[in-house]
Amino acid sequence: MTIVEPTNDRLLVKKIDNANKTKGGLVLPDDAKERPTKGKVLETGQGRTNDDGIVLPMKIKKNDIVLYPQYSGFAVKIDGEDLLILDEKDVLAILKEDKQQ
Repeated sequence: MTIVEPTNDRLLVKKIDNANKTKGGLVLPDDAKERPTKGKVLETGQGRTNDDGIVLPMKIKKNDIVLYPQYSGFAVKIDGEDLLILDEKDVLAILKEDKQQ
């Protein structure tokens, strides 16, 4: 197994695929599906270094579920698994469960 440690303010993200079926039950072929825009953070870098040489900690943590723009990041295949390397600034939102329900 290959260990990947993102540098600076980068994230290693595993894509969470969109559903293979429409609401009506039609099965979509792989080429008709949109690229996922949701993923699970597997690893994070140490953070961005500012102009004064101070490392600013990452807001996004390992195991967070994040939303990102459809065509952002750098797609990589590591140990046969499709992953994405994103800059922290490219993340649109962190998804959290509502624990009140």
